Amino acid sequence: MAGGSMEGGVAEAAPAKINLHLHVTGRRADGYHLLDSLVVFAGAADALAVAPAADGLSLELGGPEGGALAAEPDNLVLRAARLLAEAAGRPLGGAGLRLEKHLPVASGIGGGSADAAAALRALDRFWRLGMGTARLEAMALQLGADVPVCVGSRPARMAGVGEVLTPAPRLPEFGLVLANPRISVATPGIFAARRGAFSAPAALPAGWGDAAAMAADLRGLGNDLEPPAIALCPPIADVLSALSALPGALMARMSGSGATCFAVFADAGVAKCAAAGLPAGWWRWGGGIYAVR
Repeated sequence: MAGGSMEGGVAEAAPAKINLHLHVTGRRADGYHLLDSLVVFAGAADALAVAPAADGLSLELGGPEGGALAAEPDNLVLRAARLLAEAAGRPLGGAGLRLEKHLPVASGIGGGSADAAAALRALDRFWRLGMGTARLEAMALQLGADVPVCVGSRPARMAGVGEVLTPAPRLPEFGLVLANPRISVATPGIFAARRGAFSAPAALPAGWGDAAAMAADLRGLGNDLEPPAIALCPPIADVLSALSALPGALMARMSGSGATCFAVFADAGVAKCAAAGLPAGWWRWGGGIYAVR
């Protein structure tokens, strides 16, 4: 698990989750959709820190995107803290949390899920619970479908409703550009607007030798939520067009339920330079894949 130490506390990165492909493969009797997705994590990340507190549990919000959130009890970070304390049978308190928000809210890159996963990892270490990745992943599904894969923050194949995680194919080095038109979309509405038959799980190779080969295979797949998302939020199509037109872009697609989209590049340096060519009014980022420390 990723993380660092600080004086008397711990710190965790909460990297952006990117769905390189996303197929909706079915629907359970309880209404939850079944998914198949190849997930990677970008270097773009929120940052969560935990420090000793006199009593109770508190959450402070900061960062350029922090104004879009409120530190109310339903915040995913606080929900994760309550869930972990309950599972461990310990009092909830003695921890002051600070979340530096750099990822846009409700944007299809799992920002809230990544924050919740970072809270589970950080408090597991801070409270010296020693639960480990497998136990944290198992409880994480109670917080949302994307939270289990965010616990490890490693490339993975995600299936079921998010709880079935298997190793990703061998990935080459590659870069990513992320872009969001500063529009939030609601995931339930996107799923409700989806039409047509369900998709089969993707047939992926054991690995790719380079980014071009990976992008070529990914272009043959898709994100089943992209068409309904564009119907409800037409600017997503403009983002995809802009990403596709960037020099060096190998393929472009929407991530999750949107509205953030991404483009794949041969390396992180090219991606970082390319991101500067996007409209300044958009949230944009370019770089490489998150490396778990």
